[in-house]
Amino acid sequence: MTNSEIIEKLKLIVKPFVQDQNAFENLTESTDFLTDLKINSANLVDIVLDIEDAFGIEIDNQSMEKMLNIQATLDIIETKLAQK
Repeated sequence: MTNSEIIEKLKLIVKPFVQDQNAFENLTESTDFLTDLKINSANLVDIVLDIEDAFGIEIDNQSMEKMLNIQATLDIIETKLAQK
């Protein structure tokens, strides 16, 4: 799975929780979930659970704490997919 495929899947997961549509439309790998997209921290847990389901992976608490922006999330998803 390529980075762009992962990002497209991630966008579908994140979209219902986004509070700043302009930031979402201009999403890049450096986009931050909390400050840029205005997603609250409680919703980040929902996003992580949805990512686990969508990619068939399990994300531990240590990895979850690092998933604050798109790049970190991509790195974790790729690592977990490679471990499957």
